[in-house]
Amino acid sequence: MRLPLPQPIQRTVTALVFCLLAAGCSSSRPAPGSSSTEAPQIASVDVVEARPQEASIARGNSGDLIVQLKITPGYHVNANPPSYSYLKPTELEFPKMDGISVEFISYPDPLTKKFPFAETPLAVYEGEAILKARLRVDRSAPAGQRNLSAKLRVQACDERVCYAPGEKNVLVPVNIK
Repeated sequence: MRLPLPQPIQRTVTALVFCLLAAGCSSSRPAPGSSSTEAPQIASVDVVEARPQEASIARGNSGDLIVQLKITPGYHVNANPPSYSYLKPTELEFPKMDGISVEFISYPDPLTKKFPFAETPLAVYEGEAILKARLRVDRSAPAGQRNLSAKLRVQACDERVCYAPGEKNVLVPVNIK
């Protein structure tokens, strides 16, 4: 013999069953042919284009190498240094090179902007930013054209969130005279 449940419990069970059925019928994927309302996954390196300019440096001298960053509108990257230690700075790094050494790398003055996800304004780069590396060429370095391999590290953000940091390889042309 089955005893009937009290009315308040029946309503609660009915509501729970309805919620479970509704949740099970909903899908996190869009139906074929429809568009998703979810934000796309963004790779930090995909919103930054690195445009190195050829540098000409005489043996035994130093010279500046320029890498222009073009940042997709609607995004920014963290400045170097970043506003908080947990944010990843925009960073250019050269591995050890025969006959060439890096004396220093300079980063542009940042913009300071307020974003909804941060309590205080952040130091960022938007649009275009110029990174400069001062290179020193040894007297014994062979003359000629070389492509130096560099790594560019960036963390891109939009108006709402910051995305995972990324790294891209950049080939920088250098003419040693």
